[in-house]
Amino acid sequence: MLTYTFAHGEKKPLYEQLTDFIKMDISTGVVPAGTKLPSKRAFAEHLGISTITVETAYQQLIAEGYIHSVPRSGYYVSDIDPNRSGLSAASKQKAPAMISEEPEKQNKWMIDFSGNETAPDTFPFQTWAKLIREVLSGQTKELVKTSPGIGIRSLREAIATHLYHFRGMNVDPGCIIIGAGTEYLYGLLIQLLGFDRTYGVEDPGHQKIPMIYEQNGVLCRHLSIKEPGITPEMLEQEHVDILHISPAHHFPTGRVMPIRQRLSLLKWASEGKDRYIIEDDYDSEFRMVGQPIPSLLASDHSGKVIYMNTFTKTLVSTVRISYMVLPRKLMQLFRERLSFYSCTVSNFEQYTLAAFLEKGYFEKHLNRMRTYYHNKRDRILKLLTESPLAPSLRITEADAGLHFLLLLDMNMTDQSFTDLLAAEGIRITPLSDYYHDPSDAPEHIFIVNYSSLSEEHLPDAAEKMAQLLRKE
Repeated sequence: MLTYTFAHGEKKPLYEQLTDFIKMDISTGVVPAGTKLPSKRAFAEHLGISTITVETAYQQLIAEGYIHSVPRSGYYVSDIDPNRSGLSAASKQKAPAMISEEPEKQNKWMIDFSGNETAPDTFPFQTWAKLIREVLSGQTKELVKTSPGIGIRSLREAIATHLYHFRGMNVDPGCIIIGAGTEYLYGLLIQLLGFDRTYGVEDPGHQKIPMIYEQNGVLCRHLSIKEPGITPEMLEQEHVDILHISPAHHFPTGRVMPIRQRLSLLKWASEGKDRYIIEDDYDSEFRMVGQPIPSLLASDHSGKVIYMNTFTKTLVSTVRISYMVLPRKLMQLFRERLSFYSCTVSNFEQYTLAAFLEKGYFEKHLNRMRTYYHNKRDRILKLLTESPLAPSLRITEADAGLHFLLLLDMNMTDQSFTDLLAAEGIRITPLSDYYHDPSDAPEHIFIVNYSSLSEEHLPDAAEKMAQLLRKE
């Protein structure tokens, strides 16, 4: 009779141990096909365990196909095809290989001019926690109800009100769609507008946008924004159907699209049935000089502009709540084709953000953050212009957004400069990294994101940069 030794101190139950022992003997041929197994009672007495343990093990083996039961006869080993089972003593003992994961990024930089995270002390944690408690205690029924696919009504109404007061945009809450990040919303747009369309993106531009389009299998054209900028003639030549732009504050150059170009692009879109413009208004709230630049949507009278924005820049970089405003015609099409999608933002976050907007906390937070970033930008500019690096630098496009351009007077290549700085613990990104063809980029221009820039280490970084230029 089969004899096994059990490890009674193990966490694994006895029936699992017995199951594994019998499976091993069957798969390795120790117990061949057709062998009759001991009765439950006799096997239990022989092994010194309960009959229930043996019965549970037999039922598991039957479920997995290792043995079968013959009425009024007993339990028999099933015929297992060794070519398909692929089991051996060695393979049974070998643990499956673990999928290697990308290690979490560690901050190895003394100073990072490329980071765009939010400083932890700027997020209104106390207010947010207070609103969460109010939502949990006062909206319990709403929290467990399924959210509409486009997001809860109160949040969409709050966003529409904010856009009206801050951007002068008269938006129907029924045309707003909430999503967990703009990347998700881009995917929805591609499904809505069509995989057979040609999408045009700004060059230079945010690196992730063309990657999203290309990974969705659509044709993507890189359109140069060099003078005279993107023109209707360029769009016609490239057969572009959908144009993705950031007219209020282009990344990374920081330019504002002039009104003449805006009107010409709106006219181009209105002249084609399937032409649309995606307006990415990612950081319009942070214009440091003058009034906010009017949105393209506010000038659109043909229903051709899709407006997109996010709370990632205004609240915190890890709050993945974004939204888009569709023209009425597209919204109707969305309801017909894509309304089966569930909203990707939890009710807890949606109701909390809605309260944050409705009760005026968001407006107060924006005002505070504008002052905070304005002062931080001024301190950083002062540190740079009074540092040893000052004779070799020129700063441009510092009036809007949370980055500016740093032009350096030097002869070495941008790559050599960034490599030498990296060896010193300083990370900085040249403008050329954002070009589809880096050879088209002007040289010696670098991006400075200052939202999370360390002012403490900035003087040392400027000194090291100046030393490199002096050695050159």
